[in-house]
Amino acid sequence: MRHAFLVGRDVYLRPLESADLPLIREWANAPDIRALTAEVLPMSEAGASEFFERVRTERDRVWFTVVLTQDDRVIGEAGLLRMFNAWRTTDLTIIIGDRTAWGKGFGTQAIRLLLDYAFGCLNFHRVSLGVVGFNERALHFYESVGFRREGVQRDGYFHGHRYHDFVLMSILEDEYRASLLTQACGPAGSAG
Repeated sequence: MRHAFLVGRDVYLRPLESADLPLIREWANAPDIRALTAEVLPMSEAGASEFFERVRTERDRVWFTVVLTQDDRVIGEAGLLRMFNAWRTTDLTIIIGDRTAWGKGFGTQAIRLLLDYAFGCLNFHRVSLGVVGFNERALHFYESVGFRREGVQRDGYFHGHRYHDFVLMSILEDEYRASLLTQACGPAGSAG
């Protein structure tokens, strides 16, 4: 686990490194992933370097790569951005770009590590995100880890010659802590 910062059972998060940029660029330019993440501009090699420099120097964000503990393979990226300490709020992003890692629980583990870091280490009160309205899989995923839908930007996203809704979601620190108790106790208070 090279340079691990946040460690889970099957994944760990480590700081983004320049060696990760080819994968970040590949995922940012992949049409199927781009459609779900609202990326509209291509990422060039120079653009990837500029992104890395922003991640490295800006104080209102922290960025990680999602790595499998079993073989140290990078499968995604995740981060907190627009961190605003005065309001104790931040936005979250996660992309599991390696399609072979989809549907295996790695994203759930990574987001729990990131939420635990946001609430337990950085003392945030609210973590929010936006989801493309037609990405039902992502909407269900975020709800399964405790996010709640809080609003819709009607026709807030344009893709494929059509406008789509953009769903705003958030989780508060007390909701996150309650979800940890639910996980530990299982249904109806039984050990789970």
